[in-house]
Amino acid sequence: MGKIYYQEDCNLSLLQGKTIAIIGYGSQGHAHAKNLKDSGCDVIIGLYEGSSSWAKAEAEGFNVYTSAEAAKKADIIMILINDEKQAAMYKENIAPNLEPGNMLMFVHGFNINFGLIVPPADVDVTMIAPKGPGHTVRSEYLAGKGVPCLIAVEQNATGQAQDLALAYALGIGGARAGVLETDFKTETETDLFGEQAVLCGGVCALMQAGYETLVEAGYDPANAYFECIHEMKLIVDLIYQSGFAGMRYSVSNTAEFGDYVTGPKIITEDTKKAMRKVLADIQDGTFANQFLVDMSAAGGQAHFKAMRKKAAAHPSEAVGEAIRSLYSWNGEDKLINN
Repeated sequence: MGKIYYQEDCNLSLLQGKTIAIIGYGSQGHAHAKNLKDSGCDVIIGLYEGSSSWAKAEAEGFNVYTSAEAAKKADIIMILINDEKQAAMYKENIAPNLEPGNMLMFVHGFNINFGLIVPPADVDVTMIAPKGPGHTVRSEYLAGKGVPCLIAVEQNATGQAQDLALAYALGIGGARAGVLETDFKTETETDLFGEQAVLCGGVCALMQAGYETLVEAGYDPANAYFECIHEMKLIVDLIYQSGFAGMRYSVSNTAEFGDYVTGPKIITEDTKKAMRKVLADIQDGTFANQFLVDMSAAGGQAHFKAMRKKAAAHPSEAVGEAIRSLYSWNGEDKLINN
C-alpha cells in the first residue's frame, strides 16, 4: 500500500497568500470551493459566460470570473469540469494565462494521462481526488470529518508541489480521513476500470439481470425490485462499514451459505476474462478514444444519448419510481426529480 498522509502531515498555511481558482461549480466544484473557503483560503470561481451556476456561486459568497480571468488571477487552478470538455477549455482559457510557478490541479487523471492536456514544464501538476461525490465531500467536512483522497504529483516545478497539494487536501477535509499516494496513470486506469466493470456498469447490469430473471419467471416486479435492487444499499453499507466478513456476519446463515456457493456461478472465469479485456481497452486508450469521439461535436453524443435513453426505459426504472414514491421520506435529498 502507498503512503497515507493525515492532518499532521499537511500545512494549511502554505495556501496563505495564494488565490485558488475552482474551474466549474458543479458537484465537486461547489464542495471544494466551500470547504476551502471555510478553511480560510482565498477562493474564486471560474465559469464560462452564461453559465447557470454563475448566479448561484455569487449568491453563495464567491467572486466569479470567466475561466480565463480566474486562471490569470490564480496561483492554484483546480479544473472541475467534465473530462471531455477540459482539453478545449484548457487550451483556450488556461494555457495563455499560466505563469511559472502556478499549480494546475485535477481530481481525475484522464486528460493528463492520455496526453489531451500537456502543461508547460514550469508549472506544478498535481491531483487531489476525493473518493466520494461532491455532496459527500461537503457534508463530511461540515460534520468535522472528511472523504479519503488520492494524491499524485505529475510535475514538481516549484519543489513544493506535494506539500501544496497536501495543504489543498487538508483544506477540503480529505486529510482528516487520509490521503493515499498514487500517480496519474494508476488513478486513471483503476478509476475507469472500477466505474465500468464494478461500480456502475457491473453493478447496474447485475441488478437488472436479477430483476429480469425474476420477472420473466412470473414473480411480481415489486418483489423483484426489492430483492435485487432496493436491498443492494443495505449490503453495500455493511461492506463499507466492516468489509465482506462484516457483511457476512450480519446476514443470515442461509444468505451467507448462498453467497459462497452461488457467487462463483455468476462471476465466472469468463467474467474475469471480460474484465481483463475492459482493463486492456482502458490501458491502451481504446475506451478514451471511443468516449471522446462520441462526445465530440462531430459525434454529437449520438451513442451516449441513445444508451442513456435505452437505460432509462428499462422496466425496473418505472417500478422503482413507483415504489420509492411510497417511502415516508420520499423527496428528501433527491439527486434528480423524476
